[in-house]
Amino acid sequence: MSRAPEQPKDPIRWCAALALAFLLACLPFLTVVTHPYFDEVHYLPAAREFLTLGTFINREHPLVGKELIALGIALFGDNPWGWRLLPTLFGTLALFAAMRALWFGTQSRFATLSYGVLVATGFHLFIHARIAMLDIFYLTFLCVAAWQFAGAIRQPEQGRWRLALTGIALGLAMGAKWNAITVAMLPGLVFFFARAAAGRRRLFLSRRGTPVPGTTLVEAALWLGVVPLAVYAASFLPAFFFRENPITEGLIFHHQFMLMQQENVLKPHPYQSTWEQWVLNARAIWYLYEPVDGVQRGIMLIGNPLTMILGLPALAWCAWHGVVRRYWAALGAVVVYTVSLAFWIFANKPVQFYYHYSLPSMALLAALALACDALWRNGWRKSALAPVIGSVLMFAWFYPIISAAPLSGPDSFKVWTWLASWR
Repeated sequence: MSRAPEQPKDPIRWCAALALAFLLACLPFLTVVTHPYFDEVHYLPAAREFLTLGTFINREHPLVGKELIALGIALFGDNPWGWRLLPTLFGTLALFAAMRALWFGTQSRFATLSYGVLVATGFHLFIHARIAMLDIFYLTFLCVAAWQFAGAIRQPEQGRWRLALTGIALGLAMGAKWNAITVAMLPGLVFFFARAAAGRRRLFLSRRGTPVPGTTLVEAALWLGVVPLAVYAASFLPAFFFRENPITEGLIFHHQFMLMQQENVLKPHPYQSTWEQWVLNARAIWYLYEPVDGVQRGIMLIGNPLTMILGLPALAWCAWHGVVRRYWAALGAVVVYTVSLAFWIFANKPVQFYYHYSLPSMALLAALALACDALWRNGWRKSALAPVIGSVLMFAWFYPIISAAPLSGPDSFKVWTWLASWR
């Protein structure tokens, strides 16, 4: 009598442990900068206005991120803890959700846990989990959406409520920042093309076939199309009730105004960069570099120099195996990377910054984790572990300059600025 193949053990406890370690790494020096820095100067005043519904400012961005910053202030006070603790908690959730998404997509413990380490030590998530900006919120909601959508595919008996959560998370991601729009379209497109490829006569009403058996295409359109748009629209509701400068022209005209603001030609910025520089990890942004209470501190946004480069051949490997061998998780990493980067390649926004690469970098690291997993499964254990261990060591080396830790003096930055373009 043959035995059923043994199912791999879910590493959920290890995922939680890695997320907790990430949280603990974020907390030191979180509040040593007692004044708003970098783009906090834009979003904190806007968030404060939500608490009183006074004046609607920072109208060029969606509202969810600023609403959540306002929630943090309401819960923890109008102080550095209130500004930054909620982003830190969201960053922790993003890491956990990203690992769960890859677990459901691969059923590989090594791929899942190595991905968690790579993302936690990849600089992007760490830095944005420690500052009151909008980026951490849209990243988190997209990770939650990926987790729930992959879970719906892996466990179709839970498909309905997981698809509903996917739709809610997608709506909140778009409501946090428009960067999420192109990626937010992917779950619905995946569902449609997967179901259409089955060639069933009752395309829209059939409950059979991939990616989520038991769910019709019509129902999927509700969860992955209607719900995200409804949630996104609902996030603007407070803007109608500000005492000064409320939305009186309606959402359509307001979005025309937002788009006009985003496309306006801005003055050149010393830290602006292009997508080619992002891919090569060639241009940094200094979020902070100044004395704080008599101590030199700094926060430099750049990707992990090791994994940002190793991820590029990993993407090529994923593209090959995704297309030729139908390794869907690998193909998914390539698609998310391409779509999220293409958004900025074709966006009519003249001044762009390296933090726009945060989402593509997470897909890049997923590709690297999958490539390392292939090495692991083929017996190349040391080669598989080398990028993961190297990422941790690189994170430890750069920790002082990405965490606002005390530095020795004004010229300390030279230790970490390996390229002139990082200065």
